[in-house]
Amino acid sequence: MKKSNQFVGLPIISIADGAEVGHVKSLVVNPKEGMVDFLTVEHADWQISVRAVPFKKIVGVGEFAVMIEDSTSIFDLTEIPIANELVQKKITVVGAKLIDRKGQLIGEATEFFINEDTGAILGLELSLRSKKVILSSEQLITYGRDLIVIQEEAQLNFLDKAESLLGGTVEVEEEVAVSVETNELSEFQEKQLKLLTGRTTTKDIFERNGELLFPNGTTLNKEDVRKAQEKGPAVLAELSMNVVG
Repeated sequence: MKKSNQFVGLPIISIADGAEVGHVKSLVVNPKEGMVDFLTVEHADWQISVRAVPFKKIVGVGEFAVMIEDSTSIFDLTEIPIANELVQKKITVVGAKLIDRKGQLIGEATEFFINEDTGAILGLELSLRSKKVILSSEQLITYGRDLIVIQEEAQLNFLDKAESLLGGTVEVEEEVAVSVETNELSEFQEKQLKLLTGRTTTKDIFERNGELLFPNGTTLNKEDVRKAQEKGPAVLAELSMNVVG
């Protein structure tokens, strides 16, 4: 789970090209589905056209970068009418006022939380008069440009922590969630392994502590890629951006 502001500004890296292909400019919300359907892409060379990555084309989202298979995952909005339509609706979520079915103004959305694997909006952070609370997306009825309509009983279901959006109190359910997350991570790592094995580094790759991990000219084998994965997303992204072959 990530906050929406944790996406904005992240570099977008093509695994196949081993290169940065832009930055996340904004999130495009599908109000009907309660999903982030696209990420718009900012690039210095694209002055006129607006481009976007469909969320379903994202391989993974880490602290350092958004990973995609290759640059063909980025589309001009003119090629995706639904994306262009959603952009025009300007559903930003943050800053929208929350009102219940009875017409009572509840508060203002200051942030929203996203499942980084699916793009689903899990819930909102709300600013009330005296404090901030969390509200699950299950309590939301309609996303509008300026207003979000919520259930009448929503105020009875405020949460204190965003972590509560991830699951209930049943230990078995938590274990299942961890298992699913592990399987998804394993699938992502296998894709990285396949795409990076056999490629050659074009610069020295260092660990965060400054220790040399892979000298310039290293042809990566499976063990090398596994080692990079263990070092974390920052090292893996640096490696992906500096290989050829």
